[in-house]
Amino acid sequence: ARGHSPRPRAVRLPVGRIGGYAVAHQSLVFVDRSRIAAAGRRVLPALVRYPVIPARAAAAGKLARGQFPLVVFAPGYVQCGRSYRSLLHTWASAGYVVAAVEFPRTNCHTSSPDEADLANQPGDVAFVIRRLIAISGRPRGVLSGLVNPAAIAVAGHSDGGDTVAAMAASTCCLDRRVSAAVVLAGAEWPPLGGSYFAGRTPPILFVQGDADVINLPADSRLMYRADTAGPRFYLDLYGAGHLTPYEGDGPPEPIVARVSTDFLNRYVAGEQAAGAAMKRAGDVAGQAQLARGGKLPS
Repeated sequence: ARGHSPRPRAVRLPVGRIGGYAVAHQSLVFVDRSRIAAAGRRVLPALVRYPVIPARAAAAGKLARGQFPLVVFAPGYVQCGRSYRSLLHTWASAGYVVAAVEFPRTNCHTSSPDEADLANQPGDVAFVIRRLIAISGRPRGVLSGLVNPAAIAVAGHSDGGDTVAAMAASTCCLDRRVSAAVVLAGAEWPPLGGSYFAGRTPPILFVQGDADVINLPADSRLMYRADTAGPRFYLDLYGAGHLTPYEGDGPPEPIVARVSTDFLNRYVAGEQAAGAAMKRAGDVAGQAQLARGGKLPS
């Protein structure tokens, strides 16, 4: 009709370039009482890193809701998210909302860690995903409108890698909201029960140091070779152990950061060109090799 201006088109901001966004953070505490009979009340602190929307973009027009994909990160045994700050910051700076969970009985603060509590950790991560989607759906708040509920990844290291591998690939703990998984020095965890790789799986990136004596390369390779239902990749880190490739910012952590970001860009953000970028970033003479589709590094 005459005299009416067109409605402003909702704009979705780009995702994928490391350093493309400044990063802010929000500390949250989630309490899951739904599993209290089996696991007790689960208190789950989480540090959420998120991209800062530039003021000029916010002022230019209406922004689409669900701006950014979500990555929920599971730390290793007696570890906390702060140990992985460089890696998690990298993902957030590329346009991802990144939440690092602290598990009740295996975090870095607990005086009596209980590794058997890993059985409850897939449920913890699933609960945090639900809560973050709900918080993003609220009309107000620093995270309002940030999380795209259709673009969710999980990532984890060591026992945290076991946690997210079960969410992506075991009948015990499958979460169909998961679009992709990054498993850093992980393994199957038999006490969880269920069958691994018995059906459809999301794309998975397995990352493994070939000098890791805690979670052995054979554990990652077993999962990688067993996963025949979805796109899967194996990043072999030459001479790397169990912690260095993921904690801190020295070599080869930048390779892990670059390859995992490209993987998320391809399979969570849907950027087709990121597949070739991932291959280029993962093949570094004398340092790393990226294999795919069940083939092993040479």
